[in-house]
Amino acid sequence: MVFADLFFLFGFLPAFAILYLLARVLDKGLGGFHARNIILVLFSLIFYAWGEPVYVFLMLGCVLLNYLAGLIIDRATEGWRKTALVIGLIGNIAILGTFKYANFIAGLLAQIGLPVTSPEISLPIGISFYTFQSISYLVDVYRHESPAQRRFTNLLLYISMFPQLIAGPIVRYDTVASEIENRKVTADDIAEGLYRFLLGLGKKVIIANQISVVADQLLGQLSDQTTSMGALVGTLAFALQIYFDFSGYSDMAIGIGRCLGFHFKENFNHPYCCTSITDFWRRWHISLGSFFRDYVYIPMGGNRRHQALNILVVWFLTGMWHGASWNFIIWGMYFGVIVALEKFSIVKIEKNRWVRPFLHIYSLALVLLGWSVFYFDDFSQLLLYYRQLFTAGGGLDFLTKSLVMNKLWLWVLAIACCLPIRDWLQQGIKNETVRMVTHVVVSIVILGVSIALLVGATNNPFLYTRF
Repeated sequence: MVFADLFFLFGFLPAFAILYLLARVLDKGLGGFHARNIILVLFSLIFYAWGEPVYVFLMLGCVLLNYLAGLIIDRATEGWRKTALVIGLIGNIAILGTFKYANFIAGLLAQIGLPVTSPEISLPIGISFYTFQSISYLVDVYRHESPAQRRFTNLLLYISMFPQLIAGPIVRYDTVASEIENRKVTADDIAEGLYRFLLGLGKKVIIANQISVVADQLLGQLSDQTTSMGALVGTLAFALQIYFDFSGYSDMAIGIGRCLGFHFKENFNHPYCCTSITDFWRRWHISLGSFFRDYVYIPMGGNRRHQALNILVVWFLTGMWHGASWNFIIWGMYFGVIVALEKFSIVKIEKNRWVRPFLHIYSLALVLLGWSVFYFDDFSQLLLYYRQLFTAGGGLDFLTKSLVMNKLWLWVLAIACCLPIRDWLQQGIKNETVRMVTHVVVSIVILGVSIALLVGATNNPFLYTRF
């Protein structure tokens, strides 16, 4: 099940809201949040089981492992605390490694002559996200940054919570630990949460889904007849598609969480407004970047020692996290080398307002080249892409021109929405009544257009559910 789906919008979500409100009445009589948390857990399991019925048991096993490890870490002596942490981390990484990388490793071994048959294990949806959340829980408990969760159902709620379960953001345990059993929801929270959810829905359905058609036609059907301009426009379309697809999901997750009283941190901050590759990755998938910073980069020495090596290790792991394929590893190392070089050069001058426009162009050019590596997992197609991009010429061919001109409104909307327009409006509109009316009008328009587009949609997955 995905958010951008009519059944979710008009079936699952209303049913959840009704039962959640009834549970709120029950909690008022009993005190606490136990009934509401139970409803949230049940609907989260239903949400996950809708597409992955068997792998619900895998997730439950993962939660049980972390629950027991967390209790031991919290209560045992120092030696046993470390042992429990190590066992918990190895267990989480082993689960992720088995389901995400077994096929890849078997293929590598077969290529060097070892008689290994690929196990053909399918990838459970969201495993990369909930595994990292489990790791953050264990480490935060070990560092005494958060208390161990005494209730199994509460830890299950944290790991399985449907708003962010299958495509993030990666919610750190210390972010929501206190809100699991002590959260407050105001009318403003619900209004802002719904508005944020609808903004994300619009990003996904109105922009990402529509511009994916351009990317599929120009990159998905790449051939010797593709012109340089066609390859470039296709990459730009994919860059916009993946941004609005992923940031749209994050907006919807943050919005639903806000309606429930959970305050997830931002996952995107207008990344295409960057002035360096380092700046781009401060703005893109912020939850993943902060995870690797706090749990890998800083423990390895951070900026204190072996900085370049630490950066490369983090980016190798970032590439591996995105998928068991060589193109993701190359993509990660590509950005790792650039970020390492920038530490000693561009980062020191990017605040100079005279060079910022040039750095912006430089950053976008390198980001687009990176997205091409990310898109093609077939190296022959990737090489064909670069050959067509740099040597084909041909100007603006008929197909590319029609995909630009016929969807000119979409290109203008997408590029405009890469800018911090929402921030500008919030700062510029001081009158609360005007702001409220603006939100209502925008919400109605987005919902109406999205429903119209979803009525005829047959396949509507989020890109990051693959990772």
